[in-house]
Amino acid sequence: MIILDSACVEEHLKSTDCVELMEKTLYELAEGSCVQYLRTAINLPNTNVLGLMPGWFDGYFGVKTISVYHTNRGSGYPSHQGQILLFESEHGSLLAGIDATSVTKIRTGAVSAVATRLLARPDSSRLCILGCGTQGESHIDAIVPFFDIKTITLWDAFPEAAGALAAKAGEGAARGIDIRVCDTAEEAVRDADIICTVTPSALPVLCGSWLKSGAHINAVGACAPNARELDSEAVRRAAFFGDSIDSVEHESGDYLFPLKEGVITREHLRGTIGDILLKKIPGRESDDQITVFEALGLAVEDIAAAKYLYDRVTEND
Repeated sequence: MIILDSACVEEHLKSTDCVELMEKTLYELAEGSCVQYLRTAINLPNTNVLGLMPGWFDGYFGVKTISVYHTNRGSGYPSHQGQILLFESEHGSLLAGIDATSVTKIRTGAVSAVATRLLARPDSSRLCILGCGTQGESHIDAIVPFFDIKTITLWDAFPEAAGALAAKAGEGAARGIDIRVCDTAEEAVRDADIICTVTPSALPVLCGSWLKSGAHINAVGACAPNARELDSEAVRRAAFFGDSIDSVEHESGDYLFPLKEGVITREHLRGTIGDILLKKIPGRESDDQITVFEALGLAVEDIAAAKYLYDRVTEND
């Protein structure tokens, strides 16, 4: 068994490579050649969560065990911490323990980039990030290389976080791009072509009335049935896609709240990104259509990343 820490993950799992890996993973999931299970979320007495995410991919199986501590804001500790345990399938041997914090950061942005390439207008030039923690950074790194982005607008409930991300992005993937810190979420969203909601909020941070026609949304932060980042009007106006039908129907407050309110029906969920990749369903159907990708996060994404890292690290042994 080997241990791959965060430095090893960041050295070997580059964002652009991970986008291609996640596209392959979502394709194979929709094809039925890998296995995905619903996450088990254990509510902790301190209002935080322990998540268990098992899956099987390409001859390997494993589980991600991760703590989600939104109460860590300002403490110096990340909100997501844990390990991915990777096993081989012939004998069931444990091969590696891999830092889950860094994998989750990189692969989440990469999955959104896959969805954005399929659903956003190709001429999209204005990117908006609502929530300026590690996932805000990850989404900039993953999406900017695939579009001619001219402007990035940032908003966070804590303005200092938006300022820190602006400085970091200006030195990295977004160098040379006009980066603006906004006082309100509405200001950041207005006129945006691509919007990423990556906040820990349980209440909507994005309103449908703010959206321009043709906008694409990656809804990433809310991963529980009692939490949502999008209001019902945003969901009603949009063609709605997910990473997994089961996950959306069990875990997505963005979908379940408007469904319960009668604003949408079950048919509003059109399918998955994998279905689009398989050409089973269409993606964007017109320039003025609004689209949403609901990202809950899947175990097979973590196992695929873990296998890729294990192969890279051991290929010369």
